Amino acid sequence: MSDARTYPIRITGELNQPLSRGLWLIKWLLAIPHFIVLAVLYFAAFFTWIGTFFGILFTGKYPRTLFDFHVGVLRWTWRVAFYSYSALATDKYPPFSFEPGGYPADLSVNYPERLSQGLVLIKWWLLVIPQAIIVSIFQGGSNSSGLVQLLSLISAVMLLFTGKYPVDLFNLIMGFNRWSMRVYGYMLLFTDDYPPFSLD
Repeated sequence: MSDARTYPIRITGELNQPLSRGLWLIKWLLAIPHFIVLAVLYFAAFFTWIGTFFGILFTGKYPRTLFDFHVGVLRWTWRVAFYSYSALATDKYPPFSFEPGGYPADLSVNYPERLSQGLVLIKWWLLVIPQAIIVSIFQGGSNSSGLVQLLSLISAVMLLFTGKYPVDLFNLIMGFNRWSMRVYGYMLLFTDDYPPFSLD
């Protein structure tokens, strides 16, 4: 298991104060175009992930084009989550882009030169089970919201009445999201390093 400070999957998020007191009430509506595009991208990512799986299994290499595509999809997902109900920490609309930089939230992943051909058979489902249970508490399931969304909503209500997003709550929300994104990246086969049990 890697140290959280050196883990190859890194997310950043910058709290943009001051925030609009009420914009968060309609961000679900404003984010709909992104949700539609992401649904299409997830569909494509599922099938390209299968190709990636076999590429790693037979060669020990993550095809670079597919790696860039999957990182781009995860980066896009993180930016929309940061804008909407997994953080509500910026009013800047997310770009329709895979490219890094230029937004208060970002994600980067070190390209793996070599991956275990045997580990690919079990890491994305068996080894990830303990982490997936924890992340399901953070992020909720397909029909429910998790701890992250609850804390983001509490922050938004405090913002509505005080004009300030509580920094301590933001740091906690970022920790939960950071943990979750590392697990998602591990499931996407970006690394053989087991995600740390850490909010750092």
